[in-house]
Amino acid sequence: MLADKWRKNRHKLKFYLQGIAEIGLPRQIYHAQRASLFRAFHEQGDDQKWREIAQRVNYYNQLAAPAVLPTEAQYIADFSRWKSWAYYIDMKKYLLAFDRGFKFLYLPGDVRIIPGHPTLLKSRPISEHNASSVLLKLNRIRHYFFVNDSVPFAQKKNLLVWRGACHKPHRQAFVSRFHNHPLCNVGDSHPKFKDQPWHRGVMSISEQLQYKFILSIEGNDVATNLKWIMGSNSLCFMTRPKYETWFMEGTLEPGYHYIELADDYSDLEEKVEYYTKHLEEANSIVKNANAYVRTFMDTRQEHLIGLLVLQKYFEKTGQCEPIGLGLWD
Repeated sequence: MLADKWRKNRHKLKFYLQGIAEIGLPRQIYHAQRASLFRAFHEQGDDQKWREIAQRVNYYNQLAAPAVLPTEAQYIADFSRWKSWAYYIDMKKYLLAFDRGFKFLYLPGDVRIIPGHPTLLKSRPISEHNASSVLLKLNRIRHYFFVNDSVPFAQKKNLLVWRGACHKPHRQAFVSRFHNHPLCNVGDSHPKFKDQPWHRGVMSISEQLQYKFILSIEGNDVATNLKWIMGSNSLCFMTRPKYETWFMEGTLEPGYHYIELADDYSDLEEKVEYYTKHLEEANSIVKNANAYVRTFMDTRQEHLIGLLVLQKYFEKTGQCEPIGLGLWD
């Protein structure tokens, strides 16, 4: 547990020190970096890479027609910190690359609605009608913490594990039903529920990785643990996601990237028993999940995609000329 805390604290310290230093750099550096990244992307000859990046940019930013921002849109020049340093640093590193006179709408935090106008945000409902929700890679410090899992799948315990705070009714319903189930080690770790029968002690990530199956259950929006589970040697169990972020949860395929559970968890026991017996099939899904996670590990490419998402946003809202890469028009 102490080792996990040290890794997390080191991860946070590096993020904040590096982030604060970087957003203090002259704006001209960010403009030059954006031009360099766009030029290198235009000149690279990998058609497959081009298609992959185009697909991601247009997934995050699904604006198809020109849009007009309302009067309450803010100028980049006026952007300031709202509560969270984590969101501020991530947003600032994108915005510094563009003209201070450009305007935008922004919703920080856990977003569960679809706004009426094109808005930059971290999360959105998975829907066919969410084009006004434009995703950026925000709050990276919380959602993109990965671990090195050295325990092979076959050597892990044949149980499903979960720990977390049950502030939402659907989480409370789950732990109240399964906290004593013989195939589960699950519980609410929040101190305010310490007198409830489903309360359990905190478990570190390393301790959870001793189990073959780890539950990912959405909270306010997406589940924070989904990324590190899919990057591990354990198998992710979850209901079909209802919200998505930069991780593109809406593109995850049940039975290929994770094990889909019924919304009422009525098939949980059956699926734990099935994948306990079918190790080869389980291992294949784990490897698919690992490969999916690797898509998001190229820092330079991730920043390029974020800048392209914003470029499209400013083009579609009529604030700048097209850059001519042919990615969205």
